Amino acid sequence: MKTVRRLLYRDIVSAVLFVALAFLSLFYFIDFVDELADVGKNGYTIGHALLAGALELPGHFYELFPIAVLIGTIFALARMAQSSEFTILRTGGLGPGRALSLLTALGALFAVLTFIVGDYLAPASEHAAVDLKARFSGGRTLGSNGAWLKDRRSLPDGSERSVSVNVLRTTPEGVLEGVRIFEFDADSRLVTRVAAKHARIGNGRWLLDDAQITQWPAPTGASDTLPVHEERRAQINWPNALDAGVVAAAVLPVSTMSTVELWRYSQHLSSQEQAASRHAIQFWKKALYPLACLVMVALALPFAYLQARAGGISYKVFGGILLGISFVLLNNVAGHLGVLRDWTPWLVAAAPSTLYLLLSLAAFAWLVRFR
Repeated sequence: MKTVRRLLYRDIVSAVLFVALAFLSLFYFIDFVDELADVGKNGYTIGHALLAGALELPGHFYELFPIAVLIGTIFALARMAQSSEFTILRTGGLGPGRALSLLTALGALFAVLTFIVGDYLAPASEHAAVDLKARFSGGRTLGSNGAWLKDRRSLPDGSERSVSVNVLRTTPEGVLEGVRIFEFDADSRLVTRVAAKHARIGNGRWLLDDAQITQWPAPTGASDTLPVHEERRAQINWPNALDAGVVAAAVLPVSTMSTVELWRYSQHLSSQEQAASRHAIQFWKKALYPLACLVMVALALPFAYLQARAGGISYKVFGGILLGISFVLLNNVAGHLGVLRDWTPWLVAAAPSTLYLLLSLAAFAWLVRFR
C-alpha cells in the first residue's frame, strides 16, 4: 500500500503544482500589465509594479488552489485510467473505499496548506500591497463617503453615549485623515461633534490634530434657543475603545484580514448593532474554504473510473475546469445572496461545498456500482 500511496501522491501532487504554477503565472502577468498604467506616476517604477504583482500571488494561490487541486487530480487520475495503471491498481486490491481514503488524506494535506497560506501569508502580503500602493498614491481614499465606525463609551456620571466616527482617507503611514466624530446621548440627541484634520490611534485614546469641537447643551425646557459652544484646539486626546485592529478592519480590504480578525470584527459589529452579515459570511467562507480541497479530490475521483472510450484526457480536464468555475461562481453568488437575504452565515458558506461533495459521492457510487 505504501507503493500505491507513493505512486498516487507523486502523480497528483506534481500535476496540482504544475496547474497552480500555470494559474499563478497567468495572473501575475495580468496584475503586472494592470500595474503598468501607474508606472511613472509619483516615482512608481517597473520594479514597484513587479513587486506589487508578486505581493498579489499568495492571495491568488489561496483562491485558485482548490481549482488547481481539482484539475491536477483529474489529469493525474485520467492519465492513469487511460494507460490502464488505475485498472491494474484496482485489480491489485485498490478498492473504492481505499482509493477514497487515500485521496481524502491527500486532500487534508492540501487543505492545511490552503489554510496556512490563506490565514497567514495572503493577509500579510495583501496588507503590504495596500501599503505599497498607498505610498505612491499619497494615501488611501475610503470611497466617496469614507468608512464609518461605531462605539459606546461610559461617562464618569454613569451615563452612556453612542459614538459614530467617519474617516475619509488614510495616509501611507496609517494616519487617519478627515475624521469626524459624532456623540449621541441616551435619547439619540447629538451632543458633540468633533472634526479633526488628522487622528493617530493610541492605547484607549485617539490623538486628534487641528480639532474643531461643537457642543450642544442639554435642553432645560426653559428656553428653545440655547447657545452652541464651539472651540478649536491644536491637539486633543479623545478617549474611546476603538483600537487599531477594529479601525484597520474598517478601512482595509477584507482580503487583509485573517479568520480570527474577521471573527472579532463581526462580533464588534454585532455588539454595536451594526450589519455584520457580510463579515460573518466572509468569516465562515474563510474558515471552511480550505475544506474545498477535500471536495475537489472527491469530485475528481469518479474520473478515474471512466473508461478511456468515455473521452480523452483533454475532455476530462475541460470538464474539471468547468466544474471548478461553476464551484467558484456558486460560492460567490451564495455569499452575495446571503448578504442580501440575511441568511444564516455558516449555512451560506457551507452550502456550495456540501452540494458538490454530495454530487461527487453520488457520481462515485454510481460509477462503482454500475460501471
